Amino acid sequence: MLTWIMENMATIIISAVLIIMVAAVIAGIVRSKGKGKSSCGCGCAGCAMNGACHPAKPDALRIR
Repeated sequence: MLTWIMENMATIIISAVLIIMVAAVIAGIVRSKGKGKSSCGCGCAGCAMNGACHPAKPDALRIR
């Protein structure tokens, strides 16, 4: 078992780094969605789907 790990150490390290990077990207997307930011990174004012993907909230629920 130890021999197999030593023979495949580079693959294991690269895989671990890639898994960490993917997890960080997913966490960033989830955090952005939680803050109400759009997924494309630009403003919604000029978007053809403005109002469809982010419906307006009632004034009673809007945080100021």
